[in-house]
Amino acid sequence: MPVSDATKPMQHLTRAASLLALLTTTVSAQPLPEPLQALQERGASIGESFAAPGELTGYTVSFQNQTLTAYVTAEGTHVLVGTLLDGEGTNLSQPVIDAAANAARPEQEWLALAEAHYIVDGEPNAPRVVYAITDPNCPFCHRFYTQARDWVEAGAVQIRHVMVGVLREDSLAKSATLLAADNPSEALAEHEAAFDQGGVTPLDALPETATNAVRANNQLMNELGIRGTPSVFYRNDEGEIGLVRGLPQGSQMTAVMGSSLD
Repeated sequence: MPVSDATKPMQHLTRAASLLALLTTTVSAQPLPEPLQALQERGASIGESFAAPGELTGYTVSFQNQTLTAYVTAEGTHVLVGTLLDGEGTNLSQPVIDAAANAARPEQEWLALAEAHYIVDGEPNAPRVVYAITDPNCPFCHRFYTQARDWVEAGAVQIRHVMVGVLREDSLAKSATLLAADNPSEALAEHEAAFDQGGVTPLDALPETATNAVRANNQLMNELGIRGTPSVFYRNDEGEIGLVRGLPQGSQMTAVMGSSLD
């Protein structure tokens, strides 16, 4: 609402299939291990978790327009980023990366986003709708807002910013202030225009309905397994739901927006 010998090939396929199945496991609500939090602070978006050999826990990681795998040690104190090979040299990471890149998201996620508390950016009758999980202090969210102007102003795309408060201490207050504005769309535009100067100033007295709305969005973000902002949901030409973790770039942006507008 507005406001992921002959028997050896089969063994390899079995391992890959297991990893692909495990990729769909729901992400735990527990906080990320500290090494992954450190990656997140450096601009990485942390995706789904999956079981891995040797008591490792694997995660998909989106960083600088690349999908990688990261493996956290059993005690949760260290993380290895890169390709995991078995004793026969089989790449156990690539099936996970391929699945993360190509897997369609379930319809229930789109329906949940449609019921979230979002700010509309774009024409009400735009032929394409995109949901963006947005933190008001996120520089990559700001870049996505800026880079989307051509599509939005052409009336081709409406972006629904699901406002969360996760990055900084005042993120929740800023999101609540934007949602509580008389005209949230105009308030968001003003915030983005002044982003380099700190953006919106939080209200001294935040309406409880607005703060509860942001908290509900935070909970939805967690339930969707989203660890970073922006996270952008869209429908492709076949109607399948896609997700870009982090700032869409190049062909990702074209896929999200449905055209290149060249």
